[in-house]
Amino acid sequence: MPRVCHFSGASTSSGWVCKYRGKAKYLGGVGIKTTSRKKRRFMPNLQDVTTVEDGRPVRVKASVRAIREGLVVKPVKRKFAYTRRIKNGETV
Repeated sequence: MPRVCHFSGASTSSGWVCKYRGKAKYLGGVGIKTTSRKKRRFMPNLQDVTTVEDGRPVRVKASVRAIREGLVVKPVKRKFAYTRRIKNGETV
C-alpha cells in the first residue's frame, strides 16, 4: 500500500537540507554562506485507522490532519461485556 492519505491525498514530498556557516551581516559578519545541500524526504504522519465506507468497516491509511478535521468516520464500538437476557421480568 503506498504512503498516501486515503482522504486528503497527502504523500511523501522532497526538499533540501541546507547547512550554513558564517556570521550574519547585521551582527557584523560578512554574511551567511551555504556550505552543503542534501536532498531529503518529508513524510506525512499516517496512521492505520478503521473507517466506515458503504456501511462496512474498512482499514485505510489516514493522515493525522484528516483525523483531526473529522474526515474519518469511525465505526460504532461493539459491546463485548456479558449481558444477561431478561425474560418475563426474570433473569435467565
